[in-house]
Amino acid sequence: MPGSNGRALEKARTLGCDVVALDLEDAVAPEAKEAARDMVCQLVAAQAFGGREVAVRINSLSSPWGGADLEAVAKAGPDAIILPKVVRAEEITAVQRGPEVWAMIETPAAVLALPAIAGAGAACLILGSNDLTKEMRGLTMPGRENLWAVMSQIVLNARARGLGAIDGTYNDIADTVGLAASCAQGRAFGFDGKSLIHPAQIEIANRAFAPDAGEIAAARRIIAAFAQAPDKSVLSLDGRMVERLHEVEAARLLALADAIAGRC
Repeated sequence: MPGSNGRALEKARTLGCDVVALDLEDAVAPEAKEAARDMVCQLVAAQAFGGREVAVRINSLSSPWGGADLEAVAKAGPDAIILPKVVRAEEITAVQRGPEVWAMIETPAAVLALPAIAGAGAACLILGSNDLTKEMRGLTMPGRENLWAVMSQIVLNARARGLGAIDGTYNDIADTVGLAASCAQGRAFGFDGKSLIHPAQIEIANRAFAPDAGEIAAARRIIAAFAQAPDKSVLSLDGRMVERLHEVEAARLLALADAIAGRC
C-alpha cells in the first residue's frame, strides 16, 4: 500500500491478507516522502492493522530518505522492514534495528550475492521482478522464463537458511487468469506467497498458496499410512511410492492448513 495514500491505508485494515506492506519507496513521490513516513509510522506505532503482520518498505539507504526512514520506522516497531534494491550483504546488517529484515532481490548484484545476503540476517527474500527485469535489460515474458534461474536461486537460498521466500508481483490487475497461473507457478517453484499490488488479487493468491482439500486429504492418508506401519521407510499408497520425506512434507502441509484455518 502506498504510504502516502491515506484512503488505501485505511482500507488495508480490513483486507484478508497475511501481511500489510506499507511502501515509502517507489509508490511515493519525492515531495511526499516525509509526510508518508510520518503517517505510516503513526499507524504502525498505533498497531492499526489488527492481527496482520505489518512490514514497511523503506527507501534505499543510498537515497536521500533511507537513513531517516530506517530510524523512524524501526522506532515505530513493525514486524519487518523491507529493504529494496539490495546490493551487498552488509546492507542487511546495517538495517537490523529490532524488526526482521526482508531483502528485495531486484538487482543483478543481489542475485550474485544471494548466499551472503541470505546468511547476513535477512528473514525473508522477496523477488523484485520488475526492477530486476529492467536491470537485466530484459523484457517481461508471460511465463517468466528469463527469471526462472533467479526464482530457483531465491528459493534455494531461502530454504538453505530457513528463511521465507516471496514471489514477485503480477502487474495486470484485470487479468485474473494470468494472476492465478503466476501464483501457481510461484508455488510450484517453492515460494511461500506472493507480493500483491491490488486488493482484488488477494483471494486468488490465498487460494493458490493454501493447501486445497485434495492436498489435505492426501497428506492425512500419508500420515495415517506411516502410523500404521511405523517400521516402514517406504510404502505404496494410492498407486505410488511414498517415503518418509513425503511424511515430513505432509506434516508441514497440514500444519500450514491448520495455521490458515486459525487465522480465518
